[in-house]
Order: sequence, then C-alpha cells, then structure tokens
Amino acid sequence: MLVDLGAHVIKLEPPDGDLTRVAWPRNGSMASYFAQQNCGKKNISLDMRQPEAIQLILQLIDNVDLVVENFRPDVMGRFGLGWDVLHARNPRLIYATITGYGTTGPWAKRRAFAPVISAEMGVSTIQADAFQSTVRSDALSHADVYSGLECLAGILAALYQRERTGRGQQVDVSMAETMLSVNEHMHWWLQRDLDGLVDTNAVPSYRTQDYPVPTVCGQQIIISGHPAEAGTFERYCDMIGRPDLLADPRCATISLRRVNLGFLHEAISAWAAGFDSIDVVLDKVDKAGFAVGVVRSVAEAAVLPWAEERGAIVSIDNRAGGTLRIPNSPIRFSDADAGIRGIARFRGEDNRAVLHDVLGLDDAAIDGLEARGVLSSRQPKAR
Repeated sequence: MLVDLGAHVIKLEPPDGDLTRVAWPRNGSMASYFAQQNCGKKNISLDMRQPEAIQLILQLIDNVDLVVENFRPDVMGRFGLGWDVLHARNPRLIYATITGYGTTGPWAKRRAFAPVISAEMGVSTIQADAFQSTVRSDALSHADVYSGLECLAGILAALYQRERTGRGQQVDVSMAETMLSVNEHMHWWLQRDLDGLVDTNAVPSYRTQDYPVPTVCGQQIIISGHPAEAGTFERYCDMIGRPDLLADPRCATISLRRVNLGFLHEAISAWAAGFDSIDVVLDKVDKAGFAVGVVRSVAEAAVLPWAEERGAIVSIDNRAGGTLRIPNSPIRFSDADAGIRGIARFRGEDNRAVLHDVLGLDDAAIDGLEARGVLSSRQPKAR
C-alpha cells in the first residue's frame, strides 16, 4: 500500500527467501501471491545471522523514514534492531510493529497467524453461528489484511505528527486488537453474551445471513434488507405484490417474522423466479429502494465493464515474458497518482543498486559481501 501511494520501499528478505515465493499458483517464474503483495518493492537479501549484515541494516536505517517489521516482540531486539536502539540512532524514524497480540502483555510472545487470531477473537464462532456450521478456518486472511490497513493508518499519522514535532515514534499494532476493533457489531455480542440482553422485537443489523438470496434465470442475487425488519418488511410486500402478507398472522410482529423467515424467503424467491430477465428483477429491486447484487466469482467480477472503467485490475510483468493480473489500489486522488507500479523483484535483485545508491558502496565492497555470504541473490535469467 505504501508503494501504491508513491513510497520507495525496500523489502529485506532472508537468504532462503520469503515463504510465499514457493506458494501456488505460479505465473511464469513468479508465485502470484508474492507478486500481488510485493509489486514495486526493491528487494535486498541479507543473512541477519551475520554481524556484517546487521551493520548494513543499521546504516540503511540511518537513511530511511520508516521501518516495518512483524517478528514476534523479542526477535528484533535479539538482532540489535529493537525500537530503543533504532530510535536512539535515528530519532526521526517511524518504527511500525505488527504482532499477533501486541508488544506487551502475557501473550506477547505467542506465534500468530490469521486463522488463529480469528479463532481467539470470536470471529470463527460468529461465522459458525451465522451459517449453523462447524468452526472452520476462513478462506480470507482477515487479520493479516486488516492489521496492515490499521498499521498504514498509524504510519501516516506518525509521519504527519513528525512533520510538526520532528520526532519519530513506534507504531504498535496487534492482529488480535485489530479483529476486535473491526468487528463493528462487537457491542451487540458483548451485550448478548455478557449482559444477557436480547430484544426479540429487534433485528440485529449484522445478520447478513438472513438477507434473501433468490435465483433468477439460473443466477443468484443478494438483496440487502432483512425481511423481518420494521419498514423493510412492508417494502418487500409492496415489491413482490403480496399485500396479503401484511395481515398474515405469521408476519404480525418482528419476532414472528424472524421465526418465519424461511417462509418470507420463499415468497421473495417465488416472485423472483417468475421473471425471464435478471436485469428486470435487478431494476425492480433497485426501484424498491434495496441494494442488490449478483453473486459472481472473482474471475467474473474482474472482467466487468465497471472493473475495466475503474482500472480495478491491472496487468504486471510476470518476469517470464508474460503478464499477471492483480488488483489495483482502490484509492483515487483528484491531484495525485496512486496505484500499482513497478514489478515484483527476485530475491536480492536490488542488492547492488540499493547498497550503492543509499550507502555509497562500490562494486568491490559489494562483491566482498557476496563472497562472505552476507548478501545473496537470485538474479533474473536473460530471456
């Protein structure tokens, strides 16, 4: 995201490579996951087990605005790269840390990945309850992505404050707290589970699983509106031409409509199935004041005219003579450029350029570092 906003980012990779480089699927010579997450970053590869590598990192830190790391809290300190050390060396430095459970507290040293965080912070339970299924790991790594977004907000705020004070600071973001924070209905769960407050005449807004999913001409659509909700129920009755439901005893109250939600879904689905054009149904639902959308695959969404016009998907060099399609930045400015730029680099591909341009090392010095195993790389082959 920082690259997309125009920052010059250097990724520091270990000699055995980022784990996602061997992920599947691959496009040409690149793991598509790695390419999507690392497009536009310069790449250097150092063996941090060697003191010379740490000295190089310290010299680089003298010349940067920001360090982002997501080791467990004790690891950077063991390398001599902890916040206190780097802040003393470069007082203007922003030091952003993403951990599972924060840099303090009894869980600070626990290993953490997105599925584990979702389980610990109640997300897995919410999903299982919503779909009346057993607990499973989610297909999307919410804790990873949301924590990155929260960290970006903290970084930008810290940079803005530094412009006023001249001082850098540490930004400490935990995945666990992020997943609590982004749960906009946490208040409801706390009241229900801790305080025992349940109002049968209210419709919890988080229950998107209760929204109708009728099928029209072989395609499913989702209508964003809970049929049991006061006001919304009446709009559904008008839209589907069923004023009789207003007097149906099964629909007399919100609580009864919640109990008989399946009956209401069937009525809405029967109405939708009576049309031979999905566009007609979408138009009627829209005119009734509901948001509505077609259930699509990711591949289908990526080729929509909307996606093309907005530039939502872009093609990048796959480093093997072809291209790879990845999502673009969603941010658009009226007076600045943002978006995917550059290519995904091979491990250590920019060792020589970065160390020469930033630290002024000559070829002989860099050759010596490579010979001693401080630097390593996998350079692209000629096509």
